[in-house]
Amino acid sequence: MTKHPPFPISLALLFSLLHATALTALSPTTAPAAAPTLPQPPPTDNNPGATDIASILTQTNSFNIFLRLMKTTQLINQLNSQLLTIKSGGLTILAPEDGAFSELPPGFLNTLSDGQKLKLVQFHVLPDFISSASFDTLTNPVRTLAGNKPGKVELDVISYGGIVNISTGQVNTTINGIVYMDKHLAVYKVGKVLLPSEFFATKKKTIVAAPIHPPAPVTETAKAPEPAKVKPPSPEASPASSTQVVPTVTSGGVRIDVSGTWVFLVLDVVFLRFLNI
Repeated sequence: MTKHPPFPISLALLFSLLHATALTALSPTTAPAAAPTLPQPPPTDNNPGATDIASILTQTNSFNIFLRLMKTTQLINQLNSQLLTIKSGGLTILAPEDGAFSELPPGFLNTLSDGQKLKLVQFHVLPDFISSASFDTLTNPVRTLAGNKPGKVELDVISYGGIVNISTGQVNTTINGIVYMDKHLAVYKVGKVLLPSEFFATKKKTIVAAPIHPPAPVTETAKAPEPAKVKPPSPEASPASSTQVVPTVTSGGVRIDVSGTWVFLVLDVVFLRFLNI
């Protein structure tokens, strides 16, 4: 005959099994899923890290030469660093397309020194943010990063009827469109390469003065003897007697005397001697 466990023991085991099952159902079998990551906020005035001039200029594939000059002169690094820390104001870039560089004389860029290439690129950057509606408020001449030498590295900007004209003294062109614009950076497309007048300044000719020789010493020359002063004839003498030639008989010769006074004396002597003959 089989013996069964008493009822109280079976009931206790049943409650234990039910309690264990309930605890297992309540405990999590896996870790909870992580909350989704929120998207990063767009750049603000305090964090403009997304602004990169190289990325902006490569979007249209039209500013390759200008971008290469900005990289070789390392100006692009300076401008990007400035945009990272800027709080107010900004920059304006006047970017010429590749076709504008083809209008330059052949080999023109190769004739420029490293310093001139840097100044050429700086000449296309304004140290202020100029919106498309602010060109008519500019005061000429407009300062560039190349400096503010009068007549050398300055721009004249004239805005009329929605057309913006730019003159450097060597080049006249217009703004042909907006490439990029935010609160601190404006990039415009210009039709020609902006050439500063400083590159074409005529060199003044240096006039070399002729050597100054000391004056030659003055040597005393022998003075010519002064002509003997001739005493003018007395008023009593007649003109005829002063010019008459009279032969006089002397011992062994004839002497001609033209003195008026002596003529009369000689004539008297001759006449007396003639009478004695």
